[in-house]
Amino acid sequence: MAARFQAPRGTHDVLPAEQPLWQTVTGALAEVAERYGYRRIQTPNFEDTDLFQRTSGQGSDIVQKEMYTFADQGGRSLTLRPEGTAPIARAYVEHGMHRDPQPVKLYTVAPMYRYAAPQKGRFREHWQCSVEAIGSADPALDAEVIQLYAEFARRVGITQYELQLNSIGDGACRPAYVERLGAWLDEHADALDADARAKRATNPLRVFDVKSPAVREALREAPTIGESLCAECAAHFADVRRYLDAYGVAYTLEPTLVRGLDYYTRTVFEFVGPEEKAQSAICSGGRYDGLVEEIGGPPTPGIGFGAGIERALLALEQEGVTAAPAPIDVFFALDGGPRERILGVMAELRRAGLACDADYAGRSLKGQLTQAGRTGARTVVVARADGAAVRRAGEAEVLVGLDDLLDTLSR
Repeated sequence: MAARFQAPRGTHDVLPAEQPLWQTVTGALAEVAERYGYRRIQTPNFEDTDLFQRTSGQGSDIVQKEMYTFADQGGRSLTLRPEGTAPIARAYVEHGMHRDPQPVKLYTVAPMYRYAAPQKGRFREHWQCSVEAIGSADPALDAEVIQLYAEFARRVGITQYELQLNSIGDGACRPAYVERLGAWLDEHADALDADARAKRATNPLRVFDVKSPAVREALREAPTIGESLCAECAAHFADVRRYLDAYGVAYTLEPTLVRGLDYYTRTVFEFVGPEEKAQSAICSGGRYDGLVEEIGGPPTPGIGFGAGIERALLALEQEGVTAAPAPIDVFFALDGGPRERILGVMAELRRAGLACDADYAGRSLKGQLTQAGRTGARTVVVARADGAAVRRAGEAEVLVGLDDLLDTLSR
């Protein structure tokens, strides 16, 4: 017996029955992004490994545990894209987009790859929408990016979420805070587990991203970055909040919210859904004002987010939202009619934009009509040698000659 193959662990097929809701989500994200002036970009599925090591940080979970890295035939170290921001920033630099009118507003919908324990809503190959606005430090842009996802959620019917918001400062104020936090962590080392200690060794801010409930509870007593923001960062964050208020976007201030990547500065945010554990964040993002410079470009501010498609589908499942496949416009059932003429009519109708189908399984007339019902066809044509019967829901059957069939169906 031949071997039976399955999709690799941590991956999944998006089956035809799942496509209507999948297309609803990806289509709405693209449509909303383009209405806000964002243009689509596609980057390669793999990049130089150093791009992610340099931007994500050597101590990040992505670099330490989750990257799919391999050597190609030429001995170059390449990595399957684990996130979308760094590749888009690389394209911004490589193609000289800093010479374009700023900000450059880009988005992509593409697969990402992270090695992690598969679970509901968390796949090793997963799809993500990345929205990036590069080239402006305006806090109104932070608010726009956040409101863009809120508008997408409203449009598709995601209502059960909380927007969490924080500022993690910048190079002017963060070092002094990190020193304060480090001192506190040293004093409370017994409250930290191995994961927290490892994060503390590479980037103390990452301790707030630990998963242990006990450690997270202990960290509630730690000093927060909000107490140490410089005047410029505090003013920027106040403006972000003011603009979100103007948009009518509700949010919760979360003083321990950080992002797991080194390139984030100032504004960070998460849309947190009702699912628990790893599936809770349906959209995460923030400002990354030093990222472009880190990969060889000029000093360039930026703001963006990554939103998981599978996470959005889970959120819609919680809401009870479904989507049905688009019905066929015309289904042709043959009852002795000339097949070649019917195929010609189908081709003309398809050229005119109508969805058409027919039987290719040798079914009886009864079986063909049953199949027509399965497709949800708006119009069913029973083609006979001497003419055709055109059946439309709620209307009387119409008998037409084969020469008049195309005109009848085109009306």
